[in-house]
Amino acid sequence: MKCVVNDSCIKCEMCVGFCPVVAFHEDDYMLVINPDVCIGCDACIIECPYSAITREDEADVKWLKYNAEKSKILPLCC
Repeated sequence: MKCVVNDSCIKCEMCVGFCPVVAFHEDDYMLVINPDVCIGCDACIIECPYSAITREDEADVKWLKYNAEKSKILPLCC
């Protein structure tokens, strides 16, 4: 399962360094995960101190769409 960021994200970036495939993109307020790149390893979920990342089967549909759409237009994180 792919990982999905929700609105609990405050762009702390603690999770980013644990992503083995560089799937994170960023805007001024939060991070998103590119579902085409994410391999579903869950490393970011474990490291997120705000519970802002979930697996796609547990995520609200609006956040699935948001991550997919925003990751196509936002720059890679870090």
